[in-house]
Amino acid sequence: MNMLKTLLAGALLCGLSSAALAAVNPLSVHVLNLQDGLPSPGVSVTLEKKSGETWNTLNTGSTNEQGRIPELYPAGKDLEKGTYRVTFKTGDWFKQHKGATFFPEVPVIFEADGSVPHYHIPLLLSPYGFSTYRGN
Repeated sequence: MNMLKTLLAGALLCGLSSAALAAVNPLSVHVLNLQDGLPSPGVSVTLEKKSGETWNTLNTGSTNEQGRIPELYPAGKDLEKGTYRVTFKTGDWFKQHKGATFFPEVPVIFEADGSVPHYHIPLLLSPYGFSTYRGN
């Protein structure tokens, strides 16, 4: 019985850790290479916010060994409602891996409406195609 309580407590803490991370930073990204089914570490990513007709850079980063940037929004700031663009520098990544691609960049433009505390932008990538969606 004690083992069951320990396992349940651990599962609860893991869930709280994920929720806490989401509460700390409102934006994360993830890149998976569909060609081999593996994460894509080292993809450069830029986050911008639209102001009128201008895009203002808020942050840049590079995906970790799991193909993730868990905290792309500037630290210590709340996500404001608005239009954002996350640009994945896929051409540079494919060159580093001695591959070709049709898409040198993948810009993903999305509207943050404040309806959720955390936005997650996954990118499923191959040399000649990509897919993205609103994750969680």
